[in-house]
Amino acid sequence: MSFKEGKVRYNYRMWLGYRKGADGNPKIIPEEAETVRLIFRLYLDGMSVQSISDYLTENKIPNKQGKPEWRHDIVLRMLKNEKYAGDALLQKTYTADCLSHKVMKNHGERTMYYVSDCHPAIIDRNTFNLVQQEMKRRTAKRRISDRCVTEQGRYSSKYALTELMVCGECGTPYRRVTWNVHGRKAIVWRCISRLDHGNRYCKNSPAIHEEPLHRGIIQAINDYHGCAGEIAGILKAGTKTILTGQADGEISAAEKRLAEIDEARQNMIDLIVGGAVDSDFLDEEFRKLHDEEETIQETLKILKAQNTADDTVQKQIDAAFSEITAENFAMKEFDDVTVRHLLECVRVIDKTHIQVIFKGGYETNVEIDKK
Repeated sequence: MSFKEGKVRYNYRMWLGYRKGADGNPKIIPEEAETVRLIFRLYLDGMSVQSISDYLTENKIPNKQGKPEWRHDIVLRMLKNEKYAGDALLQKTYTADCLSHKVMKNHGERTMYYVSDCHPAIIDRNTFNLVQQEMKRRTAKRRISDRCVTEQGRYSSKYALTELMVCGECGTPYRRVTWNVHGRKAIVWRCISRLDHGNRYCKNSPAIHEEPLHRGIIQAINDYHGCAGEIAGILKAGTKTILTGQADGEISAAEKRLAEIDEARQNMIDLIVGGAVDSDFLDEEFRKLHDEEETIQETLKILKAQNTADDTVQKQIDAAFSEITAENFAMKEFDDVTVRHLLECVRVIDKTHIQVIFKGGYETNVEIDKK
């Protein structure tokens, strides 16, 4: 009953960033809150959960117990914890029976209750949602190489291009490999299909040396920055129109039709009350209006959910633009975090040309050195 009434119980002993206030409600601990924000930021920067826990341990950042020791599962649990966004999901676990008192994870056996804005948030809801989406994306990765033992692919946090770079001929991702030629090492990026099957399926995809590849991407980003104001304005307006324009129109039309149905129903009630018609005569009309109303309400629910998702995408695009239009921005060295934030894809066209696609859809072709 307490869950149903939205009463939240807090375990402060295991909950980094909060303490129990004098009024009995959660209060934010500023120093711990900074650690929480750091963890969420590092994850969106592309680091894996294990890399984050290693980073926190190496930098002697204290955990809830004040010790500089972090485990993978603790970081993962924090990233999934909706309480950092100010919400609470109730009845995540339940007691199986009163005899064994065994606590079970709730997979739908019991009703869960979601309480929004029940305490101060450390992480804004958009950031929290982006982390959940990124977590699902990484988990859903499928294998891209026939040499993988399992069907499940593995997310690589080490190099941004592992996630972004694809073959322009066959669409297969590229992989970073080390060549050893006459005792000299060379770092190149190669189509995984060519690595696994030679030229059986992908005939012409080239190997791209890393240094000229990085220089080409840096050039694309800096060239983009040179006209970022104009491009950003066009893209932001365009993406907003594409993302929300159609949905907004459909929502308005649905809401207008619901108002018309309500008015029609009221007019029929007035006719019955005034004695103009018998209620049995309008039963079929009432039923038709009711069925149409239910259908529209269900559609409206879907449209509003889609609109919320579109707003999230728009915020991602805005964040990318704000980074690229930052004052005095100039990329001098290749940086994996910045590349992840700004780019959607890097497509290899041939030995000397790549196509760089920014978040928001802006594309540019760049010439790179053969080396």
